Amino acid sequence: MTYFLSFRTQNVGGAVIDPVLLQGDGAAAPLALSIVPAQRVPAVVDGKNLLFATHGFNVSMQKGAAALGTLDGYLALTPPDLFLGMLWPGDAWLPIVDYPFEGNVALDCGRRLAAFCDTACGGARSLSFVSHSLGARLVLEAVADLAREAQSVCVTAAAINRDCLTAEYADAAANTARVYVLASRGDHVLRIAFRLGDPIADLLHDDHSPFQPALGYSGPPTPTPPRVTPAQIPDAAGYDHGDYLPSAGDDKWPKVADFMKRTFLGEKPTWP
Repeated sequence: MTYFLSFRTQNVGGAVIDPVLLQGDGAAAPLALSIVPAQRVPAVVDGKNLLFATHGFNVSMQKGAAALGTLDGYLALTPPDLFLGMLWPGDAWLPIVDYPFEGNVALDCGRRLAAFCDTACGGARSLSFVSHSLGARLVLEAVADLAREAQSVCVTAAAINRDCLTAEYADAAANTARVYVLASRGDHVLRIAFRLGDPIADLLHDDHSPFQPALGYSGPPTPTPPRVTPAQIPDAAGYDHGDYLPSAGDDKWPKVADFMKRTFLGEKPTWP
């Protein structure tokens, strides 16, 4: 069984809602997750080291639950550590056309996540976060707004400007004990599609420099802030955008999962 924090109202697209804690088998089809009553949430999270993990852009609720549920099973965290997969509506029926607007959805979910952590997770031992792709915006927005310092943040294939940790999300980096950035120059989505779509998204946000390469492509610029540790996957490994989270027929993601787990446990992350 996996715990999920859902910001969704439907399987594809839909409005953003305040997060609801769900539990169940993410691999079940059709998806059948049950709601954990609000009054029982403290019993789930109190005294735990929480690891919040999120998918990125253009992932349905069904696919997100399957990927994150598989990741949970692979990580095999034991008490007092607890995995929570985050399901957010960063998708639409016209995904490519919708990309420039999904940044706003990620920001909305991030602010709601911070509020959830502050109000419902006050009894947790620690808060840590891992993300894929556009999920970096959700996580960094949340951490910047948290009332307490996050234990660790690990962003993989981050579809966000590479200078974000010293620009619009400098506050998030300062509010985290350890920040890790896993990047790959073999990522065709970030090398091509991000450079095409992000300038349009930049028109909707005036909080960062336009036309920057993606953080998840070649990592942060140097010098990096003291709390930020970049890790660059060797080009020869050929890690593309879809190789970071579990997906059918892909055998590369376990190495990423191992990297995520080491960042969460406070071990020195190396690649692989």
